[in-house]
Amino acid sequence: MEILKRIAAELERGHDQQVGQMTREALAAGFAPKQVLDEGLIAGMNVVGEKFRVHEIFLPDVLLAARAMYAGMDVVKPLLLKEEVPVAGKAVIGTVQGDLHDIGKNLVGIMLKGAGFEVIDLGNDVAPERFVAAAEEHGAPVIGMSALLTTTMPVMKKVVDLLRQKGLSERVKTIVGGAPLSADFAREIGADAYGYDGVSAVDRIKALIATRGVA
Repeated sequence: MEILKRIAAELERGHDQQVGQMTREALAAGFAPKQVLDEGLIAGMNVVGEKFRVHEIFLPDVLLAARAMYAGMDVVKPLLLKEEVPVAGKAVIGTVQGDLHDIGKNLVGIMLKGAGFEVIDLGNDVAPERFVAAAEEHGAPVIGMSALLTTTMPVMKKVVDLLRQKGLSERVKTIVGGAPLSADFAREIGADAYGYDGVSAVDRIKALIATRGVA
């Protein structure tokens, strides 16, 4: 168990080489890939997320921790796939059509992966139809949309409306976020949740999946 705590601690410090090496050592010592993922990598990212939430650390620290997490994930992911270990859930994310800003969206992706989610990142300038098609293709129960420009915010409503038109709004939930947005705006367009930052977005997505019994 000590090595799993060390993996988490080194991940928090952003030490990617150490995390990769200790992940291999933990597996060689007989720890199950899922245990290394949960008690080492995800445990470390959970601490990073909480520290980021309370402003003890900042975006560069999160990015370093994410790089360390990926170093460990590169080692355990092939084994998890071989064992068919279920992920925490799936989420389609992207910055909406007409908007090229992606720092916030990328942070949400990092946090989701750190929480054990499979993330389908569509990038930026994503049309409503692409969001919906990706959710259908991957069987994802959540679509996360980001916008930084007020002029692109209406695209989010188009995604919500398209899900309704296709009869998917009960199965696929929506969360929106970005600097100009608010919880009131999310309610106005019929989105299921609003994330005011990367950490809150992950919490909301977890809640959306948990309350609807989907994964």
